[in-house]
Amino acid sequence: MKLHELKPAPGSRKTSKRLGRGTGSGLGRNSGKGEKGQKSRSGGGVRLGFEGGQMPLYRRVPKKGFKNPFKKNYAILNLERLNIFENGFEVTEQILLDNGLVSNLKDGVKILAKGNLERSLTVRVSKFSHSAKQKIEAVGGKAEVI
Repeated sequence: MKLHELKPAPGSRKTSKRLGRGTGSGLGRNSGKGEKGQKSRSGGGVRLGFEGGQMPLYRRVPKKGFKNPFKKNYAILNLERLNIFENGFEVTEQILLDNGLVSNLKDGVKILAKGNLERSLTVRVSKFSHSAKQKIEAVGGKAEVI
């Protein structure tokens, strides 16, 4: 195949409507806009969401809820997943990311207490659940908040 033989996939290119080019084209005279009225004029039409003066839907529906702009989103990790590391290893958020235990650090990592930890580790992450911290310290490890 050569460059001059390349063609777009069938159906991927659509010819544009050529408006106002005579009645024989099928889009002459009124150019597919019908007869008279606001929508047939140039620049005519109403703004988005306008319902002819009726109270628009976006104003009729009551406001609900609250979006906290200061909310922190943590990557969650269960305690049992830390058993892949050796005894005495220092676990940080970056090491968790590199080993694929978390896919995205978000605003930090939070360790939850699901499962049992069998290794003595030093874990340095953003947040721990209370019981996760107790389980880490019970096997002789350290839980440090960064």
